[in-house]
Amino acid sequence: MKDLKHDKAYTLRATLLVLLDMFTIQLASFFALYIRYDFKFDDIDRKFLVSILRMAPFNTIIMLCVLALFKLYSSLWEYASINELLKIIYSGIVCFFIIIAEMVIIKFKVPRSYPFVFVAVLVLGITCTRFAYRFFRAIKYESTDAGNGIRTMIVGGGQAASMLIKEIKTSNYTNYNVLCIIDDDKKKKGKYISGIKVVGNRYSINYMAEKYQIEQIVIAMPSADRRDIKDILEICKNTNCKLKKIPGIYQLVNGSVSINDIKNVEISDLLGREQIKINLDIIMAYVKDKVILVTGGGGSIGSELCRQIAVHQPKQLIIVDIYENNAYDIQQELIEKYPELELVVLIASVRNTHRMNEIFSKYKPDIVYHAAAHKHVPLMEASPNEAIKNNVFGTYKTAKAAAENGVKKFVLISTDKAVNPTNIMGASKRICEMIIQMFNRQYQETNFVAVRFGNVLGSNGSVIPLFEKQIKMGGPVTVTDPDIIRYFMTIPEAVSLVLQAGAYANGGEIFVLDMGEPVKILDLAKNLIRLMGYYEDEIEIVFTGLRPGEKLYEELLMSEEGLQETKNKLIHIGKPIEFDEDKLRNQLSRLKEACENDEDDIKEIVKEIVPQYNIYR
Repeated sequence: MKDLKHDKAYTLRATLLVLLDMFTIQLASFFALYIRYDFKFDDIDRKFLVSILRMAPFNTIIMLCVLALFKLYSSLWEYASINELLKIIYSGIVCFFIIIAEMVIIKFKVPRSYPFVFVAVLVLGITCTRFAYRFFRAIKYESTDAGNGIRTMIVGGGQAASMLIKEIKTSNYTNYNVLCIIDDDKKKKGKYISGIKVVGNRYSINYMAEKYQIEQIVIAMPSADRRDIKDILEICKNTNCKLKKIPGIYQLVNGSVSINDIKNVEISDLLGREQIKINLDIIMAYVKDKVILVTGGGGSIGSELCRQIAVHQPKQLIIVDIYENNAYDIQQELIEKYPELELVVLIASVRNTHRMNEIFSKYKPDIVYHAAAHKHVPLMEASPNEAIKNNVFGTYKTAKAAAENGVKKFVLISTDKAVNPTNIMGASKRICEMIIQMFNRQYQETNFVAVRFGNVLGSNGSVIPLFEKQIKMGGPVTVTDPDIIRYFMTIPEAVSLVLQAGAYANGGEIFVLDMGEPVKILDLAKNLIRLMGYYEDEIEIVFTGLRPGEKLYEELLMSEEGLQETKNKLIHIGKPIEFDEDKLRNQLSRLKEACENDEDDIKEIVKEIVPQYNIYR
């Protein structure tokens, strides 16, 4: 129905333009003579009038065809620009030569100046009819400038801002009222961009926002680096205005900036560093035509691993997860995006020895990414035996099945909480890293490695979704401690680095990802409140105290470990810590017995294996 209405509107508009052009052609024919005879109708030679009237039907049809040839009936004239003007001029030039041809071939009797004057009037008339819509919309916009629409400031006075303002002025689908522009270029101050004045640089944002009573700020700087955007956003946060942005430079490459491109500013924009970008096409040859298995494939990290692996043409992708809803979601997504992908989705627990052996024996994967784990720190503190059963022995059983079935690479997803752990989750992951190192020495055919990184923005159970939920409910937002800090990375960033670390793996390494600068959780909460359209005094922030096993800050490397560089400066290799393998095996046997019997002293047994573990009391 919507398409039908659109087609009817287009037909009506095209018909109206044809009628207007027919009138303009006749008018241009008469005015060409009228101007030639100094605007004196009685002085016009009657033979010229008769000649024009005789040729009128033919010339009208021919010239309408010329205009149609230049697509002057299919353009969106509410967005008319220099391109449309050039088309009108080109069509006028063609009409000029048609008149000349008529004068020479069929002796079309008109004055010698007639073709020049006719084409000039024709081009002027068509231009007026085509641009009238934009003209009246601009007049309407200027006349309502003082009162209607969301009072908007644009930061950035470049091409993106110019295109954006032009569309805002001509669009029927926005109620933005752009009142001023901010740009750091001193030469632009006081100048006008598409009719809007550049009033100052970034340091005048607060003053100008108050002066113009700005309600919304749009960052139109698609080519600016992340740190520059962060600095500007830090200033904008103090204005109590809603913050939006144009997301990337691709709009300029495509030659257009649309209102639809304007997005809310995201929390990742405030991390203050460039998005990590890796050309996986170069390094992912080791995945192509291989059988890849991902445990925990329905989780935040696991599902993103599956997405990025699926792009690089694996022979087969096997997803293993205990949670059927998560597994189903990623299955349906991959089936839709990659119909040619040979995808296998299995519901299984990594704690089930027989099931894991069966899966590895049947599918014979070449590469395994082990992302299955219990990761929620406070929950694991309350159920430490479950953390050990799933993380430690789930890893042990999966790794053993991998080694016994000829897997070439086994990549463990670890965490910064494994460094000098203060919680059972981090301690369990440290034991997993030790198991991986032990297996790498024991099984020569399989390269066992671990990849360690910090928090990922937006992952299941992480702080961002929790804060968003609390803000939507009107608060309060709960922060454990005003000084608590964390390292953050987006899920795609972390996964791309995991995949590259897998390419570097020779066996036994613990890869450590550079997470950039740490972020205060309190600042994160304040930023998210502002980005979701609230003022800080509208949403209360409550400090609840550190939770069981929680640190004020996380470390990425143990003090005993040094750093080795890789080809990627964001990926380092931690030197493995020496330990007695026979002793570890005996300790694991004791640990297995304790967790299966749900013994109360499980944390003390873990501390015997990981002396750096600081048990929370």
